[in-house]
Amino acid sequence: MLFRSGGLHFGSRIVLDRAGLMYVTCGERYQMRRAQDLGDLGGKVVRLKDDGSVPPDNPFVGKQGARPEIFTWGHRNPQGLAVHPLTGKVWEVEHGPKGGDELNILKAGANYGWPLATHGIDYSGAIISPHKSLPGMEDAIRVWVPSISPCGLCFYTADKFPGWKGSLFTGALSSPGLHRIELDGERYVGEELLLEGQLPYIRDVRQGPDGLLYLVTQSQDGGLYRLDPA
Repeated sequence: MLFRSGGLHFGSRIVLDRAGLMYVTCGERYQMRRAQDLGDLGGKVVRLKDDGSVPPDNPFVGKQGARPEIFTWGHRNPQGLAVHPLTGKVWEVEHGPKGGDELNILKAGANYGWPLATHGIDYSGAIISPHKSLPGMEDAIRVWVPSISPCGLCFYTADKFPGWKGSLFTGALSSPGLHRIELDGERYVGEELLLEGQLPYIRDVRQGPDGLLYLVTQSQDGGLYRLDPA
């Protein structure tokens, strides 16, 4: 298995659920084995109270050798979190290596496989794992091959764009644009690429209180953009 050390893959996104609990994504810092070590916060999504303490019903509370802050594990570089407006479940997007970006629904205590199961390969072309799926590990709702490098995540619930209501939006770094994902409940249906090549890296997407979509871009002249109906 390949192993690298370095200063990449930090995460980090934060979202509050309906109960006011805080979810924080932690990348594996380009040290992939950390994602499978329950004694390490790298490659995890942690769940905390708003005062920084650990909720007593976190899945690894009281388990020897495991950090009690951990909610889910086996992540690579999680770059987006959003709470589903109907179910209250937390959804997540993360970067795979060369291929294998993922859209996931977070389940308490679940292992999302990295690096033991992945649809991607190393940037050198070397195989990271022969497995795309393994028993006891969660499969993604959507996998991108080749990678789009999803960044930011937002459910659209307003009426300014009626045809987009219920869609999930994420930015893309590998092929700059905005992806609109269509869902049937928790099932992926399809997607549409918007603003292809028109903006630099889209790092975040949010629905504003006015029902419009706002995008934050990364570049030397990056900025905050608003999408209005045509």
